[in-house]
Amino acid sequence: MYQIMLVDDEDYILKALHRTLSLNTDWQVETYEDPREALRRARTTVFDAVVTDFMMPEMNGVELLQEIRELQPDAIRILLTGVIDIETVMSAINKAGAFRFIPKPWEDEQLLEALREGMRLHDILLENRILAQKVREQEKALQSLGLGD
Repeated sequence: MYQIMLVDDEDYILKALHRTLSLNTDWQVETYEDPREALRRARTTVFDAVVTDFMMPEMNGVELLQEIRELQPDAIRILLTGVIDIETVMSAINKAGAFRFIPKPWEDEQLLEALREGMRLHDILLENRILAQKVREQEKALQSLGLGD
């Protein structure tokens, strides 16, 4: 089961996103209108993906994703926005490590595919980290037996 956080200051957008993502039964979806509330939740709950709007009062989506990146570096970060300019895109990628930038209005299938692809990447990175740790542990064990380099 994947945990997905949706953040948008417009309730009807959140409802539409939630309805679309809820079609996938492997995804547990939480919605937040206030990015500060979303950050509080991210301090206590691990999310596999965060999808956020760019234009929100008090904190924009890039700022939110930057904070999420620090709290949960493994979370896939996706920015939704109706504001399409190169500065926003570059900021989302360079500052927040956004996995995808999706323009509003979005196509449901485009968003779902971005999340599915993000989850595949998330799983691969996690598996690689686990395997690398096992290799380090095995190398250490071999060294302690005098069999390593």
